[in-house]
Amino acid sequence: MPELPEVETSRRGIEPYILHSKVASVTIRDHRLRWPIPAQLPEKTEGRTVIEVNRRAKYIDLVLADKSGPAGHIIIHLGMSGSLRICDSDTPAGKHDHIDILFDNGRLLRLRDPRRFGCVLWHEGELDQHKLITRLGPEPLQESFDTDYLYDSARGRRCSIKSHIMNSHIVVGVGNIYACESLFHAGINPKREAGRISKQRLDRLATAIKKTLAEAIGRGGTTLRDFTAEDGKPGYFAQQLNVYGRAGEACPSCGNRVKQITQQNRSTFYCPRCQR
Repeated sequence: MPELPEVETSRRGIEPYILHSKVASVTIRDHRLRWPIPAQLPEKTEGRTVIEVNRRAKYIDLVLADKSGPAGHIIIHLGMSGSLRICDSDTPAGKHDHIDILFDNGRLLRLRDPRRFGCVLWHEGELDQHKLITRLGPEPLQESFDTDYLYDSARGRRCSIKSHIMNSHIVVGVGNIYACESLFHAGINPKREAGRISKQRLDRLATAIKKTLAEAIGRGGTTLRDFTAEDGKPGYFAQQLNVYGRAGEACPSCGNRVKQITQQNRSTFYCPRCQR
């Protein structure tokens, strides 16, 4: 599943091709994504110009404006298997290519989503007022997510610290892979109760989350497959992981075996010796 670094890399990948371009047409081949693609999307967006290409959590936000009214937003989520590609206008569509947005520069933005857990929605008004966005926590790479915030949010919480940092109402974008990796770097056992962790240790965790995500985004920006490749594969960067997916292998720090457990129906990987 695309996590925050992959979504941010996707945003950066498509931005140079569509920013300041006008929507010429929208072709919807299958409305049946996680939520139906609005039937009025073509009439709402055609003729509008992309003035910003943003990201909020795991949502990509195409901000569209025209001279007649306020800006609107095409909100895109890649779901479990979605990917965005930039194609020429005459590139044939594949079986799982559900929507094309053609721009006046001849470029076409195409969503491919085999499992159809993604979404493409339209919203007018402030993005933060959309029902999918309004209750989201802060971005992990912004200043508002810091030691004090993480400590205050954890007070009295009896859930595991891994569940706490994966809660999008607490902080967005810390998916399973990066939660495991951040907890490893901070030396915190993922099973430990969030409200029982000291502020000093949560300071290390906040720093680890920021560093882990920033490094992943940096790698993605240099190694992602070209977004104009016609095969439409996501091409996400190879992960350089310490514990995630390495059950039974040696911990890179101490040599102890990495352990795998299940938390909230998700696999958790950690080093029992390094993480307390």
